Amino acid sequence: MNLREVQTLLDFHYWARDRMLDAVEQLTRDQFTRDLGSSFPSIRDTLVHMLGAERAWYSRWQGDSPTGLSPAEFQDPASIRSLWREHETRMRTFVEALDNHGLERVIAYKRPNGEPAASVMWHMLQHVVNHASYHRGQITTLLRQLGAAPPTSTDLVTYYRETGARPA
Repeated sequence: MNLREVQTLLDFHYWARDRMLDAVEQLTRDQFTRDLGSSFPSIRDTLVHMLGAERAWYSRWQGDSPTGLSPAEFQDPASIRSLWREHETRMRTFVEALDNHGLERVIAYKRPNGEPAASVMWHMLQHVVNHASYHRGQITTLLRQLGAAPPTSTDLVTYYRETGARPA
């Protein structure tokens, strides 16, 4: 995978995030925080997990230990969007500074259980995007369970069609 392809995936990731947040912002506070019995209790908790996981990977790339986020810190989707956009700026700056050698770099880190691990940089970046796609699917289901409108398509092929993006 080359740098342009990674940047395209990151562009897709934030494009899809924004579509999802647009749909979630239509919820009442009760709907946003209601325990729906999914992997994470609520839509809010799922979003906080997504953002927290992305921040954890970024922390590892900086040589730091990740710190978690508490869903209780976020009262509405706008507060999640605000923090996520701040984080997006850091992510984009980090990725833009990479070169193809940096994408192939192996980074050592600790898993949440303390076990040592190491992964190739571009594998981890792909994982961040794939992980978010998985949870966006869950949120789409949760929105439907609430009787709320799901986001407009967040499929990668839709992103390519709508933006004209062409991976290198």
